[in-house]
Amino acid sequence: MTVAFDGLPPLRDVIADFGIDARKSLGQNFLLDLNLTGRIARTAGSLRDCTVIEIGPGPGGLTRALLAEGATSVIAIERDKRCIAALEQIAQHYPGRLHIVEGDALTIGLAGFGVTGKLRVVANLPYNVGTQLLVNWLSMDPWPPPYSSLTLMFQKEVAMRIVAKPGEPAYGRLSVLAGWRTEAGIRFDVSPRAFTPPPKVTSSVVHLEPRPYPIDCSLAVLENLTRAAFGQRRKMLRQSLKSFGGATLLELAGIDPGRRAETLSIGEFCHLARLVKSATG
Repeated sequence: MTVAFDGLPPLRDVIADFGIDARKSLGQNFLLDLNLTGRIARTAGSLRDCTVIEIGPGPGGLTRALLAEGATSVIAIERDKRCIAALEQIAQHYPGRLHIVEGDALTIGLAGFGVTGKLRVVANLPYNVGTQLLVNWLSMDPWPPPYSSLTLMFQKEVAMRIVAKPGEPAYGRLSVLAGWRTEAGIRFDVSPRAFTPPPKVTSSVVHLEPRPYPIDCSLAVLENLTRAAFGQRRKMLRQSLKSFGGATLLELAGIDPGRRAETLSIGEFCHLARLVKSATG
């Protein structure tokens, strides 16, 4: 058997040896290009003296890159039992540096691992849970969160929603939440041809760094406001925010009631959230 740059077998051989065919039900699309996984790992910044949490490592392509790039420790959370043996092979190659957690990342909190140093999250997220995982991490309280950065791959459509600015077609609830609490940017796109099996869409790697002091407002109120505003995004705010006071609230905030949700800045949404919180106690 041939070996890759890190002394481990090529990923195609790993997939064949352990019978790890990508399953649509798990949102799996495997990256086999170790040059590309290395680029993702480097996009996270220096991994020296870092613990990295990886979600959905699959056969371990990105896992290997994170370790090769010098991560002190990698915690790999994988719900697919078929992948555990392949990951254990990597753990043996990097003694004491790879810790495998079999479970569902949707139910495992990042704070529960007791990491005391710098923590980064780096992952080729399963498409079917990626957005919910990001929302969970952006909604952590207290803030700042335990992680120093998130470097994540999404469908490009989702990535555009994360980084969209007011007035752009993709601007919505996710844009407000991500922009409120983090500095987020798309670093590069990944062709469907890079995956096995190839998805039908282009993917994008997004890097997010927490803002230490986001604009002060209630997370719960902000979420409710944006849900109402963007849930009826074609309507004027006087109508979509009627349950919060409609025109009266907007005029108090100095916002034209005839505007629509996609025109409001994050600061304006936070101002509205503070007014609603003040009125309701």
